[in-house]
Amino acid sequence: MGFVSDSIDSNSSPLLTLPGAVPSPEESPDSGVAWHYGNPFGEQRGAVAQAAVIDRSNRFVFAITGEERLTWLDTISSQRVKDLPDGTSAENLSLDINGRVEHHFVQTDIGGVTWIDTEAASGPALLAFLQKMVFWSKAEPRERADFAVISLLGAESSAILQAAGAPAPEKFYDAASLDDTGSIDAGFVRRMPWPGAHAFDLLVPRAALVDWFTRLRDAGAVPAGTWTYEALRVESIRPRVGVDTDVKTIPHEVRWIGGVSESGAVHLEKGCYRGQETVARVHNLGRPPRHLVLLHLDGSADGRPETGETVTAGGRTVGRLGTVVDHFELGPIALALLKRTIPVDTELVAGPCAASIDPDSVPDYDDVQAGRAAIDRLKGR
Repeated sequence: MGFVSDSIDSNSSPLLTLPGAVPSPEESPDSGVAWHYGNPFGEQRGAVAQAAVIDRSNRFVFAITGEERLTWLDTISSQRVKDLPDGTSAENLSLDINGRVEHHFVQTDIGGVTWIDTEAASGPALLAFLQKMVFWSKAEPRERADFAVISLLGAESSAILQAAGAPAPEKFYDAASLDDTGSIDAGFVRRMPWPGAHAFDLLVPRAALVDWFTRLRDAGAVPAGTWTYEALRVESIRPRVGVDTDVKTIPHEVRWIGGVSESGAVHLEKGCYRGQETVARVHNLGRPPRHLVLLHLDGSADGRPETGETVTAGGRTVGRLGTVVDHFELGPIALALLKRTIPVDTELVAGPCAASIDPDSVPDYDDVQAGRAAIDRLKGR
């Protein structure tokens, strides 16, 4: 299965030796993989209209074996995964006792193994937590796996995969082996619902990283860096844990509510898990104190704000800035956690930039919550 010790340096991608590769900034969560290959906006265009291949080998990958791995994981995470079929995936969260987000991860169950990939910085902590939570279950979170993640984005992605000799799953979250025999030792490809409508992840043996990247490039995919991935992720309003979240973030604030069919990470009708009380209370009775929105930044400003800076309105702090990126069509944009009560037309400031809320990014709160409706009925309203 290709397991190795935690001594792998995930910030040393061999793809950084490719012509034109510019490393991501050292302070970036994607340090050690390519930021771009000399034409970031052209790479973004390619990732929409054609296809782009992106090195995300800094992701932390590990595996869970054992016949009870799914039922066990279901009891300690937010997504319903106990009946996850073979060859499918899900997004999932680990919450603290107060319902605050600690980890976001993607899991794929294939060939009798559950593969998990998550952020490089927090991956060891997630693995250590899961290893401590096994107790008597027949589940074994294994040491870090010698697998690397490559993403393929764009309208021509399915055709590129087929030309490179790989399957192209049609349904979101479906996965298939990269080996004709079905062996998972060769890795697998899964379809993702974001960023964009044509997104795939390949999890391949690290020794085959250069080979698969080259095969996809030679099949017609444009080499692109994490700048492209982040720009399309922000446009898709998909949060990144530790960047677009802080220590107080709850799932309702950042659009992670929903089962697998809803491309969410929190199932609202599953059994008990750590942090569930907060999720249920907000869903049934309250509203999240903040929500994730897309901001348009003034591109004429002298500089760009940084992740973690405050967003202000009239000198008053109203939120926190997440990912900041220059998009090939939208210009400078960012994700931000803002107070839910801030009107959409409020003039905002983020660092040196004036900022405005994209009205299409504001969540709809017109639904009537079940718990609130029951209380109203009891009160005769």
